[in-house]
Parts: sequence; C-alpha cells; structure tokens
Amino acid sequence: MYRALLLILLLMIIGLQYRLWFGEANLRQVWSLEEQIKQQQIENETLTERNQRLEAEVRDLKQGMAALEERARSDMGMVQEGETFFQLIEPEPDAPNGPNGE
Repeated sequence: MYRALLLILLLMIIGLQYRLWFGEANLRQVWSLEEQIKQQQIENETLTERNQRLEAEVRDLKQGMAALEERARSDMGMVQEGETFFQLIEPEPDAPNGPNGE
C-alpha cells in the first residue's frame, strides 16, 4: 500500500519536474524572457533620457528664437515680411520753434 502511494507520488513529482524544465513555458523560457525584459527596460531608459534631452533642446530653440526675434525687432528695428514699421521721432528740446530759426 505504501509502496503504491510512494510510486504514485514519485511519478507525479517526475511529471511535474518534466513540465517545469521541458514543458510549455518552462523555466528556461521564463529566465530568457526576464533577461529580455531587463534589456528592454535598459533600452527604454536610454531612449527616455534621449527624448528628454531632445525635448529640452526643442524648448530652448523655441524660446531662443522668440528671444532672438524680440531682440532683432527692438535693437535692430527689423520687421517681418508683410508688417509695416512706423517710427515716431520726438523733436529735440533745444531746437528753435520756427522754420527759419525764429
């Protein structure tokens, strides 16, 4: 009786071990997938860092262009195509009032 029970348990253990090592979704495949996941996570981190750097660069370029345009407009008097530029000149306080200097 004990021998039969022991034999059944031994066969069950062998069957489970076989499935564990050689069956569908065995340990080797699980280990391989875990390694692939680790490699993919490392690659994702690298790409995330690259994307953050590129995003910062784009942000700087956008802000830099706005600042550059503002400086060109105020300091150099530049105007975009299609715009009209009006310059108002204030009279000098020491100038005489009349056209003949009167």
